[in-house]
Amino acid sequence: MLQIFLTLILFQMAKKAKKASKAKKVKTSKGVRLEIVNPMAAGIDVSSTEMQVCVPEHCDGDNNRRFGTFTEDLRYISEWLKSCGITTVAMEATGVYWVQLFMTLQSAGFDVIMVNAKAIKNIGEEKTDEVDAEWIMLLHSYGLLKASFQPDNQARRIRNLSRHRDNLLRSSSREVLHMQKAMELMNIKLANVISDILGKSGMEIINAIIDGERNPETLSLLADPRCKASKEIIQKSLEANWDEDLVFMLKQSYDLYLFYQQQMSDCDKQIAQIAKEYLAEIDVAGVAGLKKLIRSNKKKSKKNAVTIDVEQIAFQMWGVNLMLIPGISDAAMLRLIGELGHDFTEKFESYKQFSRWCNLCPNNKISGGKLLSSKIPKRKNPVGLILRQAANSLKSSKTPLGFYFRRMQAKDGYLGAIVATANKLARIIYTLVKTKTEYNDSYNKITEEEILKKKLIIAQRALERIQNQLMKTA
Repeated sequence: MLQIFLTLILFQMAKKAKKASKAKKVKTSKGVRLEIVNPMAAGIDVSSTEMQVCVPEHCDGDNNRRFGTFTEDLRYISEWLKSCGITTVAMEATGVYWVQLFMTLQSAGFDVIMVNAKAIKNIGEEKTDEVDAEWIMLLHSYGLLKASFQPDNQARRIRNLSRHRDNLLRSSSREVLHMQKAMELMNIKLANVISDILGKSGMEIINAIIDGERNPETLSLLADPRCKASKEIIQKSLEANWDEDLVFMLKQSYDLYLFYQQQMSDCDKQIAQIAKEYLAEIDVAGVAGLKKLIRSNKKKSKKNAVTIDVEQIAFQMWGVNLMLIPGISDAAMLRLIGELGHDFTEKFESYKQFSRWCNLCPNNKISGGKLLSSKIPKRKNPVGLILRQAANSLKSSKTPLGFYFRRMQAKDGYLGAIVATANKLARIIYTLVKTKTEYNDSYNKITEEEILKKKLIIAQRALERIQNQLMKTA
């Protein structure tokens, strides 16, 4: 209880801390100059074995110090920065070495920003750790560094576990392929006659094979009566060469599959515990208020299903039920909670910035008044990938968003439709959370009559252009 109370105090301190200011130009008698907007700023050059920390010279005589990377050293850095009166810190994103220092400083109440290494490349000086740390501090003091989006520490914990859950899911799927390979090598054609070997019938038959049953007729009787294939066909598919080494491989892969499934269930329970602590820290009453959760009632997958009430957690965190949006599943919602945190709308000034951060907008390159390129940058953004997967699930959906997907597909092709629909999903999510408005299909609904009117206008304009060309050539 005391630990939760202390964590809540630190969270409120960090929330009330003064944020780093942006660059500011001032006009002087000698022209326009940059003004120092973050006088108590520090810069940190991060590496795997040492942390180079630089503070302004007036804070300490030895203002550019080198520290280790042990937990004790990270505490020393925090204490030294506090003694110097530092309020905001900038550091470069180097591998994963920055994570623990970032979380330590953030928990201590500092305004910490993470910047891309490309944005702080030093020009014109010899490259050393001391010079890099001083350069970062200098740029940050003038407000010239743009902070990368980072969720708060509790959201980061959920993100770590949700990504770990995805790895477990991939490992589980890999073992299913190993099971299928072992059966194919024994010439068991079960996958050809039933739709899913992980269903009730498939699992019963595989269990019996592992337990020693070899009679195809006996094995075929374990199939569910609802199977489309007849008992005779299933029996033929189970006539095999029972090599003991292959049966052993099947058993090992089956045991690993069950193990990964249990690990995923345990992971869900741990996420639920962290989410409970997270919701205790934020102002849930202020977010959700007296609103009642309107359930989406979406069908949940029986395989690899999330075993916790993600819909309720997300509603308490954001004040709206984003699962009402078509294409957003409970698995996607679990990943979004960890990737975004509860206050992501405060870190992006508009839905346009959010969509661009998700890498769902074209990167327009204009020179001389001409558009040179509008390709989407080749970089992976986890939220953008989640929204692309959600958009892909709408290709056959009988909803306004599904109709939008198919219109974009007719216009820009399949891949273009995925990006365009994912961009729309990003804008919808940002707007709903920002305005605390529940999703309504009528916002995106375009009637067939409106589509025909637009097509008529386009056709009339094309006809006018042709007529003008004919008049010019006549």
